Amino acid sequence: MDLYHAREHLANLGKIVYGPTSPQWKEWAAARCDQLDAGNVEAVVASMGRLRPRETKAQEELRKTIDDFQSNAERMRYADFRSQGLFVGSGVVEAGCKTIVGQRLKQSGMRWTVRGANAMIALRCCQVSGRWEDFWARSVG
Repeated sequence: MDLYHAREHLANLGKIVYGPTSPQWKEWAAARCDQLDAGNVEAVVASMGRLRPRETKAQEELRKTIDDFQSNAERMRYADFRSQGLFVGSGVVEAGCKTIVGQRLKQSGMRWTVRGANAMIALRCCQVSGRWEDFWARSVG
């Protein structure tokens, strides 16, 4: 889960638990986002665990969000990732998909089978990553 979407989940949960017009949801979500930025997913989950929503919908959303954060905790160590020079948003991946897939497979009039598209994407990845020669040597040799 990228940082943007994790923050979005926290904001949505805050609105559901505290009410969308309450200033309390913004304070709660901002504090959780600070913890998330620091890579402290356990503190975020603990804070969610202290919430006591009354409505069934809010209880279900809380349980789902806690489960999502717990199961993705190791993928949400944003401070660690940043310290390694890694991106924590999905923009880079989305741009890569547009470059790799969109520029090759979505040209005017093109039609692909799943098998053909997968093969072309694999070849395109080899080309764009500078590994074409390695691929060709393995394929021919």
